[in-house]
Amino acid sequence: MERKIYLENTPLEKAINMFFEKAEGYIKYRKTEKINSQDSLGRMTASPVFAHLSSPHFHAAAMDGIAVKAEKTFKATELNPVRLKKGVDYVEVDTGNPLPEGFNAVIMIEDVVSVDNETVEIIQPAVPYQHVRPIGEDIVATELILPTNHKIRPWDLAALLAAGIDFLEVYKKVEVGIIPTGVELVPAGTVPEIGQIIEFNSHFFAALVKEWGGIPHSYDIVPDEYEVLKKTVEKALSENDFVIINAGSSAGRKDYTSKLISEMGELLIHGIATKPGKPAILGFIQNKPVIGVPGYPVSAYFVMDFFVKPLIAKLNFQQLPYAKKIEAVISRRVVSSLKSEDFIPVKLGKVKEKIVATPINKGAGVIMSLVRADGVMCIPQHIEGIEAGEKIKVELWKSLESIENTVVCIGSHDPLIDIIGDLLSSHYSLFSLSSAHVGSMGGIMALKRGECHAAGIHLLDAETGQYNIPYIKRYLKDNEVLLFHLVERIQGFLVQKGNPLNIKNFADLIRPEVTFINRQKGSGTRLLLDYKLKESGIDSKKIIGYNREEFTHLAVAAEVKAGSAATGLGIMSAAKAMGLDFVPVCSEHYDIAILKEYMNLESVKAFIEIIRSREFKEKAEGLGGYNTEKAGILYYEG
Repeated sequence: MERKIYLENTPLEKAINMFFEKAEGYIKYRKTEKINSQDSLGRMTASPVFAHLSSPHFHAAAMDGIAVKAEKTFKATELNPVRLKKGVDYVEVDTGNPLPEGFNAVIMIEDVVSVDNETVEIIQPAVPYQHVRPIGEDIVATELILPTNHKIRPWDLAALLAAGIDFLEVYKKVEVGIIPTGVELVPAGTVPEIGQIIEFNSHFFAALVKEWGGIPHSYDIVPDEYEVLKKTVEKALSENDFVIINAGSSAGRKDYTSKLISEMGELLIHGIATKPGKPAILGFIQNKPVIGVPGYPVSAYFVMDFFVKPLIAKLNFQQLPYAKKIEAVISRRVVSSLKSEDFIPVKLGKVKEKIVATPINKGAGVIMSLVRADGVMCIPQHIEGIEAGEKIKVELWKSLESIENTVVCIGSHDPLIDIIGDLLSSHYSLFSLSSAHVGSMGGIMALKRGECHAAGIHLLDAETGQYNIPYIKRYLKDNEVLLFHLVERIQGFLVQKGNPLNIKNFADLIRPEVTFINRQKGSGTRLLLDYKLKESGIDSKKIIGYNREEFTHLAVAAEVKAGSAATGLGIMSAAKAMGLDFVPVCSEHYDIAILKEYMNLESVKAFIEIIRSREFKEKAEGLGGYNTEKAGILYYEG
């Protein structure tokens, strides 16, 4: 089969304008329905709503007290009280009671003096209709209650019922068909075999559609077969207002979406100038929008956000909420393509008086980059990148208050940092932890630039054989730094169960059958490796895979587990988590460096208290390979 190419690289703004200009006629003629007012919360009125009844529809007492004939009270003074007889001159009433016929005012019970069971005395005159709710005080019959295109709120619903409106006309909720495609997909709840992927995107999309005010209808997984896809699309179009086809939007041999839309209707755009999200497809079949969404979840999210979210809002005649943006300082250099707008999830935290954004560059297929993100930054097209320290705009995905109460920890990766973050959030509801894995040297430099509160480090000094302190003295000599011990942990070789290649020491790494997976430059593990290689007189160029890098111990373990590398240097807990065997090499210090000035922050104090807690120590020791005896001890101040 002939391989397809993208039809265009349409700029995002142009693609949005073209798509919604084409959809305008379809949006104008939305279907309506009559619903019970009691079920109308969140719905959009399709026509003006006028009151059937006045509220109140009778004169009502506005206070607890007595209803009187005002003219009989006019002569009342403190010196000349007026006495009233029950049933003749007054009637007892409670708030909301109808005003008895022949009576035209209410006197509060606090202003009434009881003489006997049948007689009261008052010392102030009442004026006509005092403390009386007149007919129509709230709502007058026939007045406008709600205009067309109004989203019904809780108090609107109350007003409808008060005005005697039992049913009203609203726009039908947008119904969205979601079609997952791909022969490799298996339903959620299935244990996937090699080559199979759990289909979660349709659930992801359905949740977004619900959150945005639509009704999702997900269809069964469609294999990569043109005719089967065509029949499913025809069925979805007959049952929904528009259709999303997931995957099949790229340029592969079995990506049929663009061809199908072209043959069944009009293909408007194939390929937008964004990263991620480039393979998006926009078209119309039977005048209904059909959107081809990429299979990678991060790409998919942004295409959904660009087109599906505003389409649902327009079809519901609703305004999109304003996206709150803040100014932040980017913590490291980001390279961008000149061919596209780059949308990059970021972690956020407030350090001193600035918001620091740390990019999460994990690729279009990594859903966890969205899970961990606090917001998203955009690098405009025709800009090659942004340098560390530059100011950027970030669209917030969480509240500014929560970001201001976030401890920013940048540095070496260890699963313990995630445990600390979880304990911090569970024990101190106001505080949270934002961590970024950039290696130990990256953490020290982030501290130096004022971009984090804390840095996780395990840096072995080749000259002294000492951990961490020489680097603090060298790179942070102009700062007051506190170094807290976190754990002693065991580093070693992560190997397949049974250690089939019998890897025991660093000399084994240069054997031709041994492939290696390394950590990134600047990480403590990389520095440890280089130190041990130098100590053993081993040339790193002879190691197959030395230049292949991963950013976390768990990622290294996953590669070894998958068989794409025979071994990698990492921590015991990562091996245990992935069901690997472990060959110990050495014990090392993993510590937390904090600038002294941050210790006045309640969030940082709580962070240290968590490290010192028995609960943290128990959880750490349960992972294996950690000694927590000195966790939280301050052992260096410089």
